[in-house]
Amino acid sequence: MSRIDHNPGIRPRPTIGRRLDAAARASFPAVCTVLLMLLAAAPLGLPLQAALLPALTFGCVWFWSLHRPAAMPPALVFLLGVLFDLLGYLPLGIGVLTLLIIHGIALRARWVLTRQGFLLVWLAFAVVAAGGALLGWGLNSLLQFRLLPFPPAVFEFALTVAVYPALSVLFIRAHRSVADPDRA
Repeated sequence: MSRIDHNPGIRPRPTIGRRLDAAARASFPAVCTVLLMLLAAAPLGLPLQAALLPALTFGCVWFWSLHRPAAMPPALVFLLGVLFDLLGYLPLGIGVLTLLIIHGIALRARWVLTRQGFLLVWLAFAVVAAGGALLGWGLNSLLQFRLLPFPPAVFEFALTVAVYPALSVLFIRAHRSVADPDRA
């Protein structure tokens, strides 16, 4: 509900347009994440494009779990993890577990990190992204019964950390304008 609904006094009538606007603003984080995941999995012909999928997905789940946890509930993160596994041709469950852990850490650290500057949030994200890349590498190695090469996991981690500032700038602007449920 918007801030307007909590204040006593005269309120605007909840017309169908206002309800649709509120629903669109509330679903913005989920829709944006899915669209970025599909864009990263599209055959664009970019070199090493496969590493963009985890970079964008981890960044989206981290940012929206920190700043709008109501728009990124665990059930949605679970579904995003299934989509992540399907688009990334991973064994089902690896992406789900990784995204749920990222979401859980973001929720736990939310109280502290939302009061800090961007640099500390980015550093915390880098630690979480390293853990996510390591977990994905370890689970893939375990499920394939062989030790996979480690450099792709390092590249995935580096790309994830490098992409997050750009995602963060875009999402902060969206969070303050298009995706703000209080403006509905």
